[in-house]
Amino acid sequence: MHTFQPYPIDMLNMNPFTKIGKEWALISAGDKNKCNTMTVSWGGVGVLWGKNVVYIFIRDSRYTKEFIDNGEFFSMSFFNEKYRDALSYCGKESGRNVDDKFKGAGLTPAFRHNIPYPDEANLVLLCRKMAAVPITEDTFVDPQIMPKWYSDNDMHVMYVGEIIEAVAR
Repeated sequence: MHTFQPYPIDMLNMNPFTKIGKEWALISAGDKNKCNTMTVSWGGVGVLWGKNVVYIFIRDSRYTKEFIDNGEFFSMSFFNEKYRDALSYCGKESGRNVDDKFKGAGLTPAFRHNIPYPDEANLVLLCRKMAAVPITEDTFVDPQIMPKWYSDNDMHVMYVGEIIEAVAR
């Protein structure tokens, strides 16, 4: 197991457009008894309600959504390029269909404050769920969004999580 050290949030020097949108991240939730992880490429970081936050978008059909809905915490983890195949696997395979998604991706679940994250990550944002906001068709101002992204009606929920700790190795 790697040693992770607290990383001051005000020292974060990353481009969220690259880190999340192009390099992707893993969202993990659950506990030591059962947890799951999934790839995200939609989301961001910022400040909301006086807190440093992440916001992520998870479709209703995703298995990890059940873990986030039923828990208070989740993690957002970032990797170097050599783990691209693992992130790709976590975006294609459902934890409903595999016994151990972490193992299938070649990753090792680790825990901090009982929040799961992949030990192979270089940066982990440990988050407390603050809000879950369903994205619904009636919220779209742009008429192209629904037919382009939701033709199957598998909508997203936007989760806002307070970053309670950032850790890096």
